[in-house]
Amino acid sequence: MDNVLVKEYRANIVECVHNGHICIVDEQGNVQAYAGDPDYIVFTRSSAKPLQAIPAIRGGLADQYGLTNEEIAMMTASHRAEPVHIETLKGLSNKVNISESYMVCAPSWPLDEESKERLLRAGKEKSKWYHNCSGKHYGMLAYSLMAGYPLIGYDHPDHPLQQEILRTVTDLAGLAPGDIHLGTDGCGLPVFALPLRALATAYMKLAVPERIEDKPTRDAVSRITGAMNAAPYMVAGKQKVDTLLLEDSNIVAKGGFKGVYCFGLKKERLGISFKIADGSEEEWGWIAESILEQIGYSNKSTIERLKSAYPKDLINDEGLKVGKTETAFTLTRL
Repeated sequence: MDNVLVKEYRANIVECVHNGHICIVDEQGNVQAYAGDPDYIVFTRSSAKPLQAIPAIRGGLADQYGLTNEEIAMMTASHRAEPVHIETLKGLSNKVNISESYMVCAPSWPLDEESKERLLRAGKEKSKWYHNCSGKHYGMLAYSLMAGYPLIGYDHPDHPLQQEILRTVTDLAGLAPGDIHLGTDGCGLPVFALPLRALATAYMKLAVPERIEDKPTRDAVSRITGAMNAAPYMVAGKQKVDTLLLEDSNIVAKGGFKGVYCFGLKKERLGISFKIADGSEEEWGWIAESILEQIGYSNKSTIERLKSAYPKDLINDEGLKVGKTETAFTLTRL
């Protein structure tokens, strides 16, 4: 059954409808509120990046190389390859000293249009550093080097690093071994398919690490999420939902390609995940804003920050208002 999350109007006529699913869990992993199907299966895509960074930080990578908060945050990032992102990545590279050629992510242009244009005008070429997943890849290579794992094949599901990551994701999601199905992500790494309920549970534990039984994992989560909140711009970039939410120290947030988004609330001890069925990302800010308003989130400045960055008026190229967007869901409470 269709569950409409967002409607877009032009001249008071519905032009676009975005269906999807939302799940909110408490600190026991029980569903507290939902829209659509809380057990809808989604691929995590880049929302898994904070989880994928856990084995490296748990294994001592940050202490081994003296990583800054900015460098740790880059390991969780879907960065836009703005200059500050590339400077941070190069700083990480100088500490670890692994050639970028080992990264399996493809040479790319920056997702940030200004940075891309500047490089094109300067006659530069694509680079693996500009790929939005390069921080994740380089962190995995750095940990593989430190742990004595092969650098070649670090992207294969049977590589010891990927096996560590899979066990970690399974544990934090509250699933049994074998419950997670694997695919291949756009950047070449394994990607996880699991129910929204389980993904929300993992994000609850990122926000409430005391719910994690294993102390080394608990400490690693605290360090990773602390770095994300300390350096939110590293995780995404200007006017991006990840950065806007992470500027609130009470929130741990990360989105993924094809419309999946997750965040955890520390004081409220909640995990939240949602999926826009058509894979769009433009609606993330509106949906996150509505969720926070519907649950009565106390930090109004975070909600206002989303409203300012993602206004609901539809403006054309001439700057004229030609339509509007509205969220169309009401959370069902349990």
